Amino acid sequence: MADFRIGVVGLPGKWSTEVLADAVESHTGLRLIIDMQAVSLDLAGQTLIYEGQDICEFDALIIKKIAGEYSPATLDRLELLRVAEAKGVRVFSGAENILRLIDRLSCSVSLRNAGIPMPETVVTEDIETACRTVGNYGEAVFKPLYSTKARGMCVIKAADGEAQVRKAIRKFQNENQMMYIQKKKDLNGQDFGMVFLGGEYLGSYARVTGGDSWNTTIHHGGKYMPYEATPELIELGYRAQLPFKMDFTTVDVAITEEGPVIFEVSAFGGFRGAKEGIGIDAAGRYADYVMERLGEARGD
Repeated sequence: MADFRIGVVGLPGKWSTEVLADAVESHTGLRLIIDMQAVSLDLAGQTLIYEGQDICEFDALIIKKIAGEYSPATLDRLELLRVAEAKGVRVFSGAENILRLIDRLSCSVSLRNAGIPMPETVVTEDIETACRTVGNYGEAVFKPLYSTKARGMCVIKAADGEAQVRKAIRKFQNENQMMYIQKKKDLNGQDFGMVFLGGEYLGSYARVTGGDSWNTTIHHGGKYMPYEATPELIELGYRAQLPFKMDFTTVDVAITEEGPVIFEVSAFGGFRGAKEGIGIDAAGRYADYVMERLGEARGD
């Protein structure tokens, strides 16, 4: 067993967190899941205390999940982990890198600046602009800037009439001042997750819709299936994840009539999709990767 002290930042009881903690324990004999809700920072002393332990004394932290749902408060938890990084703790993936992915707008701007093809998108606080956008798109998906697994998303259709469109937009804006509006694409009932570890492509899986749901997430009845990505699609996925320098991530991609588009790069990656879709033990591979990086840094 290696003598590294490695903590897993995640949600106790959640499958992906637990399997990653198991994989780390198999290497180190230590099993510690760190729930950031219970972490306290002493800024003067530069300590992060969790259950009586200063996690700034660990060799590494692996971030699997920072919160159950994304919000601006999620960013604060990542800021705490920057203290650990400043004290020399290796954090996988780096806190600043994840910060750029938690906010949907930050991720989208980074992707667009890198020349990555994306669905047509308008971001605005102005209701009149939002109404015109729905009219231009015909059908538009309104997405919260902070959300996971399609939570809080809705489809607004121009065919419902101006009054209903305006009512639906106002309802969405009551919870989301900045409106992220994306043209609804015909995905033929599926999109794809492309898995990368340390920038290396591991494989792809499809998410296939269940029933009449417009989105493919498992929480809305979708299921995982194997998918063989073309070299061109793999190259696009590689370029999409490259600006974020993630240790582990999944790139969400879809094939449309206009060609492939990238929806987002995941802050934490899809362990279950990799497992059920393509039979990859992402937790085990990630733990192996972390041990290799730490060993290299120590000169093993």
